[in-house]
Amino acid sequence: MTNSEYDQALTFWIRKDQGEKKMDPAALYAWISAFLSSHRVLALATGANDYVRCTPLEYTWHEDALWIFTEGGLKFKGLRDNKNIAAAIFDVGTTFTGNLRSLQLEGTAEVVAPDSVEYSSAAAFRKIPLSAIKKLPEPLWLLKITPTEITCLNSDWR
Repeated sequence: MTNSEYDQALTFWIRKDQGEKKMDPAALYAWISAFLSSHRVLALATGANDYVRCTPLEYTWHEDALWIFTEGGLKFKGLRDNKNIAAAIFDVGTTFTGNLRSLQLEGTAEVVAPDSVEYSSAAAFRKIPLSAIKKLPEPLWLLKITPTEITCLNSDWR
């Protein structure tokens, strides 16, 4: 592929979006919030330098953030040096001829301190007793993902 072909490919949606009718921001946010609230699993991409990792994780959406309890893993190799993340959340079992609905999300990740009010609140939201967390042999880490950009795909909006 030439540089010109790469440029053509990477600007496809930017060019396609120009001149399109825009959705009311409040209605769009309501759809995004409902979509994120109705799903539970995302693919979280982290990376730094030449390292990239994509991990399926369970999340909750509240307080304008994605909250992920995780035992750890190689995703932290990227997060140690780079707090920027990407994530994808999508309906399963659909095809390009069906009703596609998905979100691509860019944002920042923060590891929430286990002794913080935020950690306790997220555990309560997930109905995870703090006493059970404290009994685990390894820490249960909490990632707070704050979106900076969300791209939506919804076939119904054609």
